Amino acid sequence: MVLLPLLTSMLLSSYFHPGSVVDAQRSFTIRNITLSVEPSAEVPRGTNVTIRCTAVVSSSGQEPLNRKYSIYQGSNNIYTKNTITSEDLLYLLPDARVSNTGKYKCAINIEGKNMQSDATKLTVTGLSKPTLHLNKGVVSEGEDVTARCTAPGETGFIFFILDVDSKIIEEKLVNSTEVEFKLRFSSVGYHKVHCTYSVLMMPDSFKSEESNTITVSVKEMSITPVLEIYPQSRIYEGDVLSITCTIRNMAFNPSTAPIYLYLSQGTRLLSSGDTKVNYSTVALAEDPMDFECRLEIGTVAKVTTKMVPVTELFSTPTITMSPTVVFQREDMSLTCNSEKVASERINRENVTYSLEPPNFLLTSTKPGVFSGKTMMYEFNYTCVAQAKGITKYSATLSVKPKVLVSIPKISVVQGRAVLGEPFEILCHSDIGSYPINYTLLWDYEPLNTTTVWLPKEQARFKVTIRRPEEINKFMCEAKNNLKITQDPLSKRLNATVIVPLTEPTLTILPELAEVSEGDQLYLICGTKGSPPVTFKFYRVGDEQPKFTTTSNINHTHYRVNELTKGHGGTYYCEAINQANNVFSERVTVEVQMALWKKALIGGICLVVLSLLVLGCVLYFKSKRGKKEADAELSDRWRK
Repeated sequence: MVLLPLLTSMLLSSYFHPGSVVDAQRSFTIRNITLSVEPSAEVPRGTNVTIRCTAVVSSSGQEPLNRKYSIYQGSNNIYTKNTITSEDLLYLLPDARVSNTGKYKCAINIEGKNMQSDATKLTVTGLSKPTLHLNKGVVSEGEDVTARCTAPGETGFIFFILDVDSKIIEEKLVNSTEVEFKLRFSSVGYHKVHCTYSVLMMPDSFKSEESNTITVSVKEMSITPVLEIYPQSRIYEGDVLSITCTIRNMAFNPSTAPIYLYLSQGTRLLSSGDTKVNYSTVALAEDPMDFECRLEIGTVAKVTTKMVPVTELFSTPTITMSPTVVFQREDMSLTCNSEKVASERINRENVTYSLEPPNFLLTSTKPGVFSGKTMMYEFNYTCVAQAKGITKYSATLSVKPKVLVSIPKISVVQGRAVLGEPFEILCHSDIGSYPINYTLLWDYEPLNTTTVWLPKEQARFKVTIRRPEEINKFMCEAKNNLKITQDPLSKRLNATVIVPLTEPTLTILPELAEVSEGDQLYLICGTKGSPPVTFKFYRVGDEQPKFTTTSNINHTHYRVNELTKGHGGTYYCEAINQANNVFSERVTVEVQMALWKKALIGGICLVVLSLLVLGCVLYFKSKRGKKEADAELSDRWRK
């Protein structure tokens, strides 16, 4: 009873959904997908191209599969189709254009399963020739012309270029086969116009050939600017110039654009107006008298220029100094002068001169001449010349007064001198303008002179002395002004003179023959030369000195207490100061036996000798007694 409702439900479900059972039992796999281009991967423009997508799918059921195909050009999806057929998908490109060039891929989706083909490149070669059309072939200056450039039959983004007389005038990027340009010719004559285009297929572009060339004739407008300047000749500085800028043939202006007039001198705009411009100015020889009258009508500009020659009333002044080299607070004079004067207009006396800043510590002694004392520091002067309202300035003159050299200082370069050896003396002044001549003197007698040109240079003199007191005879003289007879002199040289050491003598106390064990030994090392002196005592065979000391006197000693035989050997000493180091001769020390040892040995020897003598005496006595006894016994036997 429980199974009956369940079985009924399954039968009803099977009845109302007949395909679901089949779907549950069906399986499939996408084995491969490919894309091909027909008739070939490279075709000329206008070819009918077919993009073929072939998918190989294996399935277990009889029911067809829902397939979704997508065609891509680069990364753009250009076509999508749903189908249940297993036939190849065809995407047609009729009358192919360069814009169809690119890499194509095909993708398939079946019930969530996806596969994509490899990319295949299609190249379409050849572009149509562009055509150019102008709405006018003959125009006047400034008149507008409309140019239309067409790329027949092309598609995609197209970059159009318009050339006039082989120069690119304008460029436009459009998604269209044609574009319009606005032209305006500002120069008279014949102008050749053509256009080209490029189809953009990133990252590449394909350029077309040039279009047809159209010649445009541009006629000149009769309206022109007129520039008039009075007076017209023999113009001198200070003359007033009257300048007029006007228009000729105003009635023949074909344009409706507004008219402007501009009067300029170089880059400076003097005045402007619509039909006439007037201007007045004073003629100056130093300024370029080039004037321009400019007429502008829309984009058309017409220009006329005039150059006005102006004669100088007087030349630009110059300023000179006498003498050319001065020291602080010395007398000097400045002279202002204009070399040329227009005698037909003014006299030389009409030109007045002054200084800027005005007469600063200087007074005018006669026209154009200013005298006084130099400053303590650098100062700038400018000469001002004036006549008939014209003012001219000279170039600025910088007066740099020199500084007298200070009393020089004299010293030894390394701070000390070694007797008998070359050393350098330095002469230096803290203040003074270069160059400075330094002279080394010996008791006021010149020895040598050197010139210092730069602060980094030094005046050095190499000398040698034979006696210490000679060091104080050196002096320095400094000179940088030839007009001064008494030059500053330094103090006498005060420096340390190092006397080299003589060969030291090594003295032994007590006398070498009296040196015995247990005594005190004194080794005395003495020399001559400048202290401090470092003394070192050596014994031959030892690596290090036995004793070292530094003394402010020229001798010292080394004491050995309680002499033993081990203190014997060959000794010598070394003396060292800032000039040199020297060694003494070698002395051999032999340590004798102590007196008590000698006495003891002598005593022992006497005792031994006494015992030997006593033994011999006893021996001889015993031997003699035996002989006497034997003789007595023999006598008795005989008897």
